[in-house]
Amino acid sequence: MMEGIALYLADWGPRLFEAASLTLLLTAAGFCGASLVGLGLEALRTSRSARLRGLVNSYVWVLRAIPLLIVLYVLYFVLPGFGLTLSPFLAGTLGLVLVHGAYLAEVLRAGMQAVEQGQWEAARAVGLSRLLSLRLVVIPQAVRHMSGPLIVALICVLKDSSVCALIGVNELTLTSRAIMSESFMPLHVFLLAGLFYLALGWPASLLARAIERRTNNHRCPQPQRLRAPRRRARLAPLAR
Repeated sequence: MMEGIALYLADWGPRLFEAASLTLLLTAAGFCGASLVGLGLEALRTSRSARLRGLVNSYVWVLRAIPLLIVLYVLYFVLPGFGLTLSPFLAGTLGLVLVHGAYLAEVLRAGMQAVEQGQWEAARAVGLSRLLSLRLVVIPQAVRHMSGPLIVALICVLKDSSVCALIGVNELTLTSRAIMSESFMPLHVFLLAGLFYLALGWPASLLARAIERRTNNHRCPQPQRLRAPRRRARLAPLAR
């Protein structure tokens, strides 16, 4: 079995490696853009304007409810009708940024809520604005709580990049489908594709597990309740 996989890898390997590099590029661009969008949305959530906070919450709610494929179809097939034509790679990257930016906004919100309110008050007490308080005080402390969820979000972007094959992005999934249609060997082709995805995502999974273990080790132990020592009941002497 392994000899057969090695033989097929020697035959299809160059195309799969090229597609895997494009998958990595798509994942990196999508995750970096989504991180910036999520950070911007979370910064706007701290605004004093209730209308602006409502718009941000609406954006997050809508983009989390709509499937990624629908967003990709709108970007690639609908926008050309309005005079804006995007390449498959650009449309795929923008779709990942818009959808996962909404999810990362929630991750950032949870991480910032883990920072004590006293840190905000201390930053404002020394004269920092809300934006500087967020950038210099809150975010550095929130990163420790968000490291694990951010790596999980990166893995989700990697897996969702396969959906971009449906709009013509020549990444790992679309290349595997093309090889399958030429060789008529779906089992071997998609087994190799799965191994490629596993090789791409496994280091991030190990890193997320290590960060989670380190975070759990640095947590303060919960105080134990002290119990009063039990005293033996003394029997009163019987009256004679």
